[in-house]
Amino acid sequence: MPWFLYVIECQDGSLYTGIATDVARRYAEHASGRGARYTRSHPPATLLAVLPCADRSEALKQEYRLKQLSPAQKRAFCAKHPAPVGTV
Repeated sequence: MPWFLYVIECQDGSLYTGIATDVARRYAEHASGRGARYTRSHPPATLLAVLPCADRSEALKQEYRLKQLSPAQKRAFCAKHPAPVGTV
């Protein structure tokens, strides 16, 4: 089963990074308030980026690398890996 790294822009302009096997389902969880603690207090506005990964291990490594970047670098990453239209 493929894994995905995803980036959500929250309503306050902050960015949330996570991994999932079903990005649409996970985004819906974040939007309904059942997702991560961070997105409960920073509701999601849009899905910015999705990057397919070979397995969970690779997704976790990519997530760690992305979280080390500055917000500007994260937005540049999102520009290179935009979420497919109709993902959520």
